[in-house]
Amino acid sequence: MQDNRLVLVPPERLEGWVRRFAERNGPFTTEYTAAAPGRAMLRAPNGCSAEITVPLAFPGMETVSGNTGPYGQEQAVQELIRLASRPVTVGLLLIRRGGYGVGLARNGVLVASKNGTRYVQSRTAAGGWSQQRFARRRANQADALVSTAAERAAVLFAEEAPDCLQPGGDAALFSECLAHPRLARYRQLPLLPLLPVPDPRRDVLRQAAADARSLRVHVTGIPGD
Repeated sequence: MQDNRLVLVPPERLEGWVRRFAERNGPFTTEYTAAAPGRAMLRAPNGCSAEITVPLAFPGMETVSGNTGPYGQEQAVQELIRLASRPVTVGLLLIRRGGYGVGLARNGVLVASKNGTRYVQSRTAAGGWSQQRFARRRANQADALVSTAAERAAVLFAEEAPDCLQPGGDAALFSECLAHPRLARYRQLPLLPLLPVPDPRRDVLRQAAADARSLRVHVTGIPGD
């Protein structure tokens, strides 16, 4: 059975991660071209591979070297680090049934935030009128959570407009939150991949700020690699 997992690697640690990948799996080949910037594939002789992508793809990603062909290992790693280290302001919007957390992050550091709790009941298998009343109550609770999160995010983002958004938690609740009228001006911003997070307390927001700039490494190989 193959081992498939996702690893988040901050740009300043990528060189060390690639070095350890080689130590564990042997000399590997590198696939990276300027025609598809922001993505590299490492393939080791034992069958293990690692696909590395920058957290945010955007129009006009180009190299500074002017290279239009394939890259060598060191050159590819440096290019990934450069792209992942771009100075951008990230708007954090984390929401789960237990609460919400919104924030602004720069260079992996949380610079402003607001979080709170809003209980949304779990689903029930009960039937009849009781289930209908429960469903209405649950919908009202979810609406209140979404509205509060959107209002807090709108106030925070108005202080400094983010360049992109980092969603986290419940994908459906995030979509409802982004559809709120107060966040209309931010709907066209690039979205980072959804982060699986626990109830978004302040420490979770701090970790999300760091993860937002981390490279996504999808590792496939034998267990233990």
